[in-house]
Amino acid sequence: MDFSPTLQHWYARHGRTLPWRGIADPYRIWLSEVILQQTRVEQGRSYYERFTQLFPTVAHLAAATEQQVLAAWQGLGYYSRARNLHKAAKAIAAQGRFPDTYDALRALPGVGDYTASAIASLAFGLPYAVVDGNVYRVLSRFFAIATPIDTPAGKREFKALADELLDPRHSAAHNQALMDFGATLCNPRSPHCADCPLQDACAARAEGQPEAYPVKSRRQQVTTRRFTYLYIRHAHSLLLHRRAAGDIWQGLYEPWLIEREQGVSADEIVRSVSDALGISADQIVLRHVANGIRHQLTHRLLIADAYIVTLSAPPVCLPTGYEWADLDSIVRYPLPRLVERLWQEANRI
Repeated sequence: MDFSPTLQHWYARHGRTLPWRGIADPYRIWLSEVILQQTRVEQGRSYYERFTQLFPTVAHLAAATEQQVLAAWQGLGYYSRARNLHKAAKAIAAQGRFPDTYDALRALPGVGDYTASAIASLAFGLPYAVVDGNVYRVLSRFFAIATPIDTPAGKREFKALADELLDPRHSAAHNQALMDFGATLCNPRSPHCADCPLQDACAARAEGQPEAYPVKSRRQQVTTRRFTYLYIRHAHSLLLHRRAAGDIWQGLYEPWLIEREQGVSADEIVRSVSDALGISADQIVLRHVANGIRHQLTHRLLIADAYIVTLSAPPVCLPTGYEWADLDSIVRYPLPRLVERLWQEANRI
């Protein structure tokens, strides 16, 4: 069976209609690829449309502040993607043109082999094969490859196979067909084998266990962290600070956070706020608004409590790095999804 022609024929009839398809604008293709890393197409589409309205060209993105970029990215997670996107846009603007070779694309901040290959093939028609989760799944099933995809040997094997199967004359159609095929037909669970144009030659189907592929060598352990957020309010303002580097949500804003394995009591909260802000305990009113809210990240489970802490008098001092944000201006601050979710929960009570 001719692998690539069969997929391209399927794609011509069943390929998804997406706003970044059928264009040759490398900026928009790059933007879509970055957004769709770790993000479903349904969710990514709305973010793509928002980004292209706010930053219609790479020059607009380069001219934006990091806070504006992170605010537009809010809710997508993996915020290093947004920061690298911004850094790369500045680099492109400084060069005066969008890179049009694989090596030049690969040199941009945050651009790995997959993204460089995707832009090179989709925007410039260059013969580079993409390898993402969908491609791993399709190839491992079609050839019944048991090499774990999360090992150096597996990555080399699948990259070599993808390069071998690529139709160099129609690299864009080949890559898009392979990715769409994996996303819509050769699903992770319950693949639609009966509708598959490759079914007669699929080794995993012949074995009767397509869901056994792809193979992974290990599972990364999920760690649990316990957060208590204090939404400290005075007048019409909320106390926020920007998270530092070296942990989740770098560069995003959040209210006062106490992280402790067993949580924290109301009395401890009052004492901590009183000591840090220089006000008396009787000027602090607590309202418990959320308890044990679970928020799953890729390799972390966050369990969060939240309190609204209302101050009846202005604080004498603020901890380093904290600032008052007007409640009407909160939308301008990039917040982690969990922080936004807890704030919404508090306002419903």
